[in-house]
Amino acid sequence: MVRSPDLDLIRKVEFPFVRTRYGLSPWLEAASRVPSYPRFRGNRTADVVIIGAGLTGCAIAYAAAAAGFGTLVLEAAKVGQGATSRSGGLLLPEPGPSFRDVVAAHGQRDARRVFDAWRRGALDGAALLRRLRIDCQLMSRETLVVARGDEERNLRREFEARRDAGLDASWQTAKQISATMKLDPVAGVKIRDGSTLDPYKACAGLAAAAARAGAAVCEQSPVKKVRFTRRYADVITAQGTIRTRHVVVATGSATAEFKPLRRHFKRRESYFAITEPVPAAVRRQLGDPHVVLSDVNRPPYRIRWAPGDRLLIGGADQHETPPRTRSAVLLQRTGQLMYQLLTMYPAISGLQPEFGWEAPYGVPADGVMYIGAHRNYPHHHFAIGGAGSLAGAFVASRILLREFQGNAEKADEVFGWNR
Repeated sequence: MVRSPDLDLIRKVEFPFVRTRYGLSPWLEAASRVPSYPRFRGNRTADVVIIGAGLTGCAIAYAAAAAGFGTLVLEAAKVGQGATSRSGGLLLPEPGPSFRDVVAAHGQRDARRVFDAWRRGALDGAALLRRLRIDCQLMSRETLVVARGDEERNLRREFEARRDAGLDASWQTAKQISATMKLDPVAGVKIRDGSTLDPYKACAGLAAAAARAGAAVCEQSPVKKVRFTRRYADVITAQGTIRTRHVVVATGSATAEFKPLRRHFKRRESYFAITEPVPAAVRRQLGDPHVVLSDVNRPPYRIRWAPGDRLLIGGADQHETPPRTRSAVLLQRTGQLMYQLLTMYPAISGLQPEFGWEAPYGVPADGVMYIGAHRNYPHHHFAIGGAGSLAGAFVASRILLREFQGNAEKADEVFGWNR
């Protein structure tokens, strides 16, 4: 990120005791080794070509290569250093929008399918990372959604809708919450089967696993164009062409190549802050560190513990800001996140942020990720949109592998472009 000339001056005024690093990913800063892959050169064929090497692209690449498909990954920049490395590192069992909102958009049966798929994606993703022995600080975590004041009524309705649909969630009274989290909410809902992780290390580990399974991974290889006929597609880069039957677009949102699809997405930004290390005496006042704390906002604020006894808070989402104002907005949003953290945990008063950064994303109108083929783009498979939970990477890898194998399921259509 390019800083404005006066940002250092503003920083000294706002946070005088800690030099906050703005616009930087803490996951990349903490990486002791950054792998490197070659540029793509020449002409070749592949069963599957994946455009984008974030967590979603790398999860799909591993699934395809492990299933025996000749797989090639093209990343315009560096593996894992885009939206993945700017996430909050949450592998959650829900897709982002509330269950009631998905029911309103698609009906209870399809909403249940979406939430079941996300829970399975979170569990499968965690199991895969453990099986591959990827060192990404993966930790199982429950999510506690808390409500205060008038918020309890809406949270109760959300809980009852989930319960009636057979989803796993448990109601928590104020007494139960205060006993473990040292908070004073009215009530809450506990959701199991989530995890936290270092998203960059998880992505880099999956890229390496895909390469070991036979996939070719290429960095600094932006795609210029995709041409297609009824029989095949040609993926064209600056230095070569790949002929394939399956092109996967895993670029976070619709890129310029797919301009007609952009109307399906709203461009948004989420913000994150990580504190300096929390002293032991303060940590004892903050409740169970094995819980991800969330509120009832949509999108919510979420609080988790990060390595080094630091608190990470994410939220304050808004429409994407123009580049000329981004530095000032990031400074303001970091302060807002720290204030929100202070309202939840007054004991952290005086704690300063070490990192503040933003993560742009594209979200569909219904909040549910698009996964699958599009009739206007033969041989293409999309895995784009959505925010908040990295579990979508593993949901997409399972659905798209079925498409490659010719075994698509009816239930997958809830993620498709015709929903």
